[in-house]
Amino acid sequence: MQEPTTPTPAGTPGEMTGTSVIIPEGTPHHDRATVQRRTLRVLMGGIIPGGAAMSSAYSSAAILGEELTGNELLGGIAASGLTMGAAYTALPLPRVMAERGRRPGIAGGYAIAGVGAVVCLAAAQIGWYPLLVLGMMGIGLGYASNMAARFASADLADEPGAAIGMLIWASTFGSVLGPLLGFGPIRSLSTSIGLAELAGPYLLSATLFVVAALSVHFFLRPDPLLVAGGLGRSETRVPLRSYLRPLVESPDGRLAVGSMMVGHIVMVGIMTMLPLHMRAGGHELQVIGYMISLHIIGMYAFSPIVGKLVDRLGPQRMIVVGSLLLTVGAVVAARNEAHHSVGAFVGMFLIGIGWSCGLVASSALLVRTFDGPNRVGIQGLADMCMTAGGASAGIAAGLVLAVSTFPVLSAGAAVVATLPAVTVFVRWRSTRRSPAGGQGTDR
Repeated sequence: MQEPTTPTPAGTPGEMTGTSVIIPEGTPHHDRATVQRRTLRVLMGGIIPGGAAMSSAYSSAAILGEELTGNELLGGIAASGLTMGAAYTALPLPRVMAERGRRPGIAGGYAIAGVGAVVCLAAAQIGWYPLLVLGMMGIGLGYASNMAARFASADLADEPGAAIGMLIWASTFGSVLGPLLGFGPIRSLSTSIGLAELAGPYLLSATLFVVAALSVHFFLRPDPLLVAGGLGRSETRVPLRSYLRPLVESPDGRLAVGSMMVGHIVMVGIMTMLPLHMRAGGHELQVIGYMISLHIIGMYAFSPIVGKLVDRLGPQRMIVVGSLLLTVGAVVAARNEAHHSVGAFVGMFLIGIGWSCGLVASSALLVRTFDGPNRVGIQGLADMCMTAGGASAGIAAGLVLAVSTFPVLSAGAAVVATLPAVTVFVRWRSTRRSPAGGQGTDR
């Protein structure tokens, strides 16, 4: 564990010194518990519309991309634009937050994502594929903001697993409604006002991203990172190796990032191509929307329980649980025929729960392992690795489907899903063999 930051002294309003911000003299000390509760409420108020906006956009991207190009691979690339955009901004966004606070970083990400949704709407309307990819990359900032919000929820938390779990749980409401509204009434609305059928999900997405941005901008006060003492501006730009080295040298850091990457690779790889697989089997868009919504319920709805289990049982044990659930879900999806839907629904539901276990446990492990002025940068680097893995999986999934079948894709994902569990088992076995017994996070 790195050295914790020291409390910020009183002084001139807004004055920056070194790596800490000076709180105005006479400002009462905020009760951390009170600020934490308010922070959670405000972040939930942003992540619900933000999650709905993101899921609405993502669920239609591959279908729209294939419709515009007639190519499944290009459809997958369009959908993976979201994770590519998130990966590209995974370090710049934490840099903004480290210097100016969580509020401008998260709100700004939502605002840019709203612009990206408008670009996607234009792509659907005029039928130009490059605009769709560009717009999805912009929407990726909304995804990056949602991911950053989970760390913001833990800035002041005594039990980071529970805090992260509660915030991810809040995403359930928006993320489930997004595909249902986008493929349902909003799609009908868009056609009635002269827009393309698949412009509807992006009309919804743009509106909700604006709502999320305004909610965080006006109400996330005081900034949790400021209260935690982790806000400040350096005279020189911190090099990437300052974040990379401690992450690489830490066994828990490597495990956390690896688990996050595997969860994203499996989820994105299968979810990107499953809508195309189901559509080839004759399923209506609304049925596909139901499947995505059930998957999202698995991703978010059980997060509070997962968070409490992480704090009680330890992150490593829950990483194993997540890995095994991902594996089973991928196997079930691999055995599903295109004209059937039961396997798709069950498989994606299990993948969603497995992803939740892995993400909450890995995020809590990062919070426990790293503290001090570089923690925001390390968190950003971890998210960059995670989203880059997801983006690569989306592209790779399109390539696999172009030359093979969806069951082959899902079977390969099942093999990848086992890696975090295997890593933890190897560590546990090595610890038992060590004369000193070793010290791990779960001890």
